[in-house]
Amino acid sequence: MLKLFVVGLGGALGAISRYVVSGLDYRFSNGVLPIGTFIVNVTGSLLIGFLWGIVEHFTVTSNTRLFVFIGILGGYTTFSTFSLETFNLIRDGEYRIAAVNIVLSVSFCIAAVFLGYTASRAAIGLCKKGV
Repeated sequence: MLKLFVVGLGGALGAISRYVVSGLDYRFSNGVLPIGTFIVNVTGSLLIGFLWGIVEHFTVTSNTRLFVFIGILGGYTTFSTFSLETFNLIRDGEYRIAAVNIVLSVSFCIAAVFLGYTASRAAIGLCKKGV
């Protein structure tokens, strides 16, 4: 029961964060381009890469992992929304925008995971050296 609460609490925090960040999309682009979803997915990928690099090095409880990775980041990232928005672009005949959205989102998100992971490993190395 505790695990469900931990995931639910994290999910609520992630969903609220997603709502705030995604709302910027409509404020600045009038919803024409799915920029908010793109930003959420890239920052979520960066965070998951960074935090995974830390978790691999330090002992972290299973509840903390559930809270962060499944709860917060699961509630924050938006692959299903990305998929729906891309589907709608294709359905509406916006093939170029859909293709750009797919290529940029997948490329940037994978690169962000790599960047986050590499940054966390570098930070751990600096901490070990006492910098």
